[in-house]
Amino acid sequence: MTAGRVATFAAFVVAGTLTLAAQPPAALTIRLVSPGPDTYLSGDVLLKAIVDPPPRAREATRVLFYADGRLVCTVDDPVRAECPWDAGAEVKAHLIRAVAELDTGARIVTTTRTKGLQHAENVSVEVVQVTAVVTDGTRFVKGLPQDAFRVLEDGVPQTVTHFSNEGSPLEIVVAVDVSQSMTANMPQLKNAVRKFLGALGPKDQVTLAAFNDNLFTLARRETNEAQRMRAVDRLAPWGGTALFDVIVRGVQLLSKQPGRRVLVVFSDGDDRTSHATIANVETAMRSTDSTLFMVALGRGAREAQLRSGVQRLITMSGGRGLFVEKSDHIEDAFAEIIVELSNQYLIGYQSTNDKHDGTWREIVLDVPGLGHTVRARQGYRAPGER
Repeated sequence: MTAGRVATFAAFVVAGTLTLAAQPPAALTIRLVSPGPDTYLSGDVLLKAIVDPPPRAREATRVLFYADGRLVCTVDDPVRAECPWDAGAEVKAHLIRAVAELDTGARIVTTTRTKGLQHAENVSVEVVQVTAVVTDGTRFVKGLPQDAFRVLEDGVPQTVTHFSNEGSPLEIVVAVDVSQSMTANMPQLKNAVRKFLGALGPKDQVTLAAFNDNLFTLARRETNEAQRMRAVDRLAPWGGTALFDVIVRGVQLLSKQPGRRVLVVFSDGDDRTSHATIANVETAMRSTDSTLFMVALGRGAREAQLRSGVQRLITMSGGRGLFVEKSDHIEDAFAEIIVELSNQYLIGYQSTNDKHDGTWREIVLDVPGLGHTVRARQGYRAPGER
């Protein structure tokens, strides 16, 4: 190469370098990850936003959340932009807006609209929700219409006002036993939980919790799959087992918004350190419309007293217990729950008994004339006096 060509090539390289250096960084954006668009909100919910790209989130000084034009929260940590908000009892459409104020004085904004329920009657959180599966022997029955179901409350026929046979919103709490006894089984458990969370839909809200003597929330109402997987990586074994406390706390972590609510609990042992009793847990389950699934391993599957107590809670909620002897079968148990979740019906009705007397009301849900078996919760606790 001649001296002239070398000089020309060097000038080209320098010019290219200057051009690259002069390119401005990608613009910051903000997105709402909770609630997602077209979701249903009521009661206590969590508003959550992410500044993109995340490594530059600190260029924002704070994040403000608005609901229907009203400021509801100011968050000074843009990396963890979360805001608890009470959406109210009635299920109606909302306009949610997140605003990030940048250190340059600029602002970036994102909005989303949630949905209201459109039914013959105005549906509120006092509508009784029943999640059910229908089976014909060992086969799930899909695609049944609303008028195939009959609902009785304390023997009195009820009118179904809300019905979904596929894809209704799902909020799920997965509570995983990380007590010291889980050390040898932790690799198989992590793999099973990863596959389970990966099989859930992108709009499903996932709370992942670890428990031993206490409960630790690793991800809260997370819809992003990568964030769910990172939460699984944080599972590590130590401490004892407080199973009853975890079921009570898991129910409390679920919101009041319409849709399917599910609590999945995995444990490999009996309860050694809970403050709650089985009676306390029964009271909690009678006060929720969430469905309880229990995966028990080893001793947790063999202990007759534990198994009978947990099975009573499961039956009450319309859920299911899966008892496995070896850690190699954990993945199969979680896979069965995924299949069941994809075959659930969601049925809602407004009780003809409008008394706020705090009494227990028995629910019978069936599909007359078809010979199918329906598994659903057995009843609910009526609201107390206002």
